[in-house]
Amino acid sequence: MRHLAAPAGAGPMAGADAVGESGSASCGDLVRISLRIRGRRVREARFQAFGCGAATAAASAACARLDGATLADALRLGPADLDRDLGGLGPDRRHGPDIVSDAVARALEAWHTARLGDHGIPARPDRVAVAMSGGVDSAVAALLLRDAGLDVVGVTMRLWHDPAAAAAERSCCSPETVRMARAAAHALGIPHVTLDVAERFRSGVVEDFIAGYRAGRTPNPCVTCNGTVRFSVLSDAAALVGARLTATGHYARVERDDRGRALVSRARDAGKDQSYMLAMLDGRDRERLRFPLGDLTKDRVRAIARDAGLPGAEAVESQEVCFVGEGGYAPFLERSGMAPRPGPIEDVHGRRLGTHTGHWRFTVGQRRGIGIAGAEPLYVLSTDAARNAVVVGPREMLSTAAVTLDPVRVHGALDDGPLEVRVRYRGRALRGHAAEEGDGVRISLEDPADGVAPGQTAALYRDGRLVAAGTITDPAPDTHRRTH
Repeated sequence: MRHLAAPAGAGPMAGADAVGESGSASCGDLVRISLRIRGRRVREARFQAFGCGAATAAASAACARLDGATLADALRLGPADLDRDLGGLGPDRRHGPDIVSDAVARALEAWHTARLGDHGIPARPDRVAVAMSGGVDSAVAALLLRDAGLDVVGVTMRLWHDPAAAAAERSCCSPETVRMARAAAHALGIPHVTLDVAERFRSGVVEDFIAGYRAGRTPNPCVTCNGTVRFSVLSDAAALVGARLTATGHYARVERDDRGRALVSRARDAGKDQSYMLAMLDGRDRERLRFPLGDLTKDRVRAIARDAGLPGAEAVESQEVCFVGEGGYAPFLERSGMAPRPGPIEDVHGRRLGTHTGHWRFTVGQRRGIGIAGAEPLYVLSTDAARNAVVVGPREMLSTAAVTLDPVRVHGALDDGPLEVRVRYRGRALRGHAAEEGDGVRISLEDPADGVAPGQTAALYRDGRLVAAGTITDPAPDTHRRTH
């Protein structure tokens, strides 16, 4: 085999523009790929391989392909390409192409991450940057856009995950999901770039989550992530790869109001609608955004994936906060410095009913796990972070008649007309009206809501379109219901 007898690109590279490693010296195989990149082309590729001949041969094949290749072609390079170049190594030696492909991807990840925020090349109107998370939805979104004739580039974000959680608990923030997204892109024949935005995610989402619970709020990290990090990174990635459009695999749609403004709208499949999670997107993101799954059901999406032979067509969806792991948010918060400490469980009159081990373990509306027996079921009515206290009472005392939103993001016309209000992702729609109040918005509810907590997101719809959203600051009790 020529790639073993006279390997292409063997040896180190001085002054490389990007370096990527994969494998582990401790288990016998380690590959380092070094790239020199000029003018959106790989001008030189070299490798160092330690271990078996399959890794050396695959690294040589990769360097032969990469020398002189465009960045787009380099981003398409997958293990199947290298395996074909080597005549088919078989399952026992396929680890060589796998390791090398990963090393190449990591080198390109480092190069693109260092330039995130730059305008790489002029934007093409037919090029779309698709956020790929490793799941079936984003893979099918990329497939549909590719089949519609668009020039698709897959973009995956390497996010922060709890280092104390078991690897199997790291959900969509894990390295494995990055590899799954890359495999789906390679199966589609599209370029795929990974961007390391772990610190941006940690500071913008994880720290906000911890601070919220520490202050007695109930934050929604998915809404925060979409509104402040994920779509901002996707926009930066689009600029870097020259894409005028962006897209994701969310079940939502974009429609225009009578003033021509792009508004996030509900998906056709109400059971999968994810527009609530996109409530805080700004206008610039919405203008360029596409949701290819907005008119499809989940069953139809899985069928498309199966027909296309995409990996992960039957994968089970994670329902957990992505960076927390399967243990839940309370152990995560305690690993993050919120040590258990005793505090009072009280009724609304301040009478002590029991003791708990941390107010952050409770959220408004919670019934199970309070540990207090009463004449009637008791629910968490509020938490007091300053006193580390939890207040409980009967269900009717959960009723909320109005909420104030601050900060708030207004997308469309609020006026005095009726609105549909959602105060949680899977919560029922509530009738209400909105009025601007200082820097915020006051929502009066015709349908009282139960279990509304400070820190939650309220999304306001009219005719199925998101017209505003914000963070709930002070839910007002429904005094009529509480006294009847």
